Amino acid sequence: MYNVALYALTVIIWGSTWIAITFQLGEVPVPVSIIYRFAIAGLVLFVILGLTRNLQKLDRKDHFYSLLQGCCLFCFNFYCFYSSIQYINSGLSSVVFSVATVTNCVANWLFYKKKTSLKVVAGSIVGLVGISAMFWPEFSSGGDWQETLKGVLLAMLGTVFFSLGNMISIRHQNKGLKPPSTNAWGMLYGTCVLTLVTLIQGIPFVLDWRTEYVAALLYLAIPGSVIVFTTYLLLVSRIGADRAAYATVLFPAVALTLSTVFEGYHWSSIAILGFVLVALGNVIIFFKWPFRDRPAVRAESC
Repeated sequence: MYNVALYALTVIIWGSTWIAITFQLGEVPVPVSIIYRFAIAGLVLFVILGLTRNLQKLDRKDHFYSLLQGCCLFCFNFYCFYSSIQYINSGLSSVVFSVATVTNCVANWLFYKKKTSLKVVAGSIVGLVGISAMFWPEFSSGGDWQETLKGVLLAMLGTVFFSLGNMISIRHQNKGLKPPSTNAWGMLYGTCVLTLVTLIQGIPFVLDWRTEYVAALLYLAIPGSVIVFTTYLLLVSRIGADRAAYATVLFPAVALTLSTVFEGYHWSSIAILGFVLVALGNVIIFFKWPFRDRPAVRAESC
């Protein structure tokens, strides 16, 4: 039941953050909004951990990996996702993110020698066909397909960064470090790196005082960062990165529902078919087959 609660919280909050991001696009530059988000989230985490005396001590090597995790999870991946939503629908961007089930398995194989299997290959193919189907109306509508492609590629790059951050989190937790502490340091380092990049680029730091921007910022910073990254990485430690990533299959349903209401996303028949295929691809990956699954490459199955 604890795992179910973590899953439900992760899916509901994460699924709703995509539409909240759209309320931040406009007057404030993308990297600045991300800096505000994780500066607030990191500060809140440090205060909570300090008051409860639960902030773990990290050695130099741990801080180095926290810096890498911050760049992957709280910096460049969000830069990619925020940027992608300027070109494609927020719900569709979340669908691309569901490929994390595949990228996590690949990363597990590369970094921890956990081999991918035939069912992962089969599920990946079905899922990619589904994503292609969902984006087909965007490419065939006569609009600017290059803009759509740019949005898809940015979302894919963000997903890769996300999976790399997951692998670093596994390293932390194998050493006995807990997500709240490593997240706090990761958010701090990610914010510092992105601030440096922003200053080098000469991007101005401005703030939008509209109610919808401030509300979205607070929602993304606290529930959408402090809470959801803690629940998700706890899932990673309890059930593994590959299975925890299954949450990314479920929250596009939440994101697309909100996108339908707020962004007027139109569910064409081929888009519905594509979404079903994306979900089916991930079911194939995680379904417990009654027969032994043969590895596609030599290693332990994801």
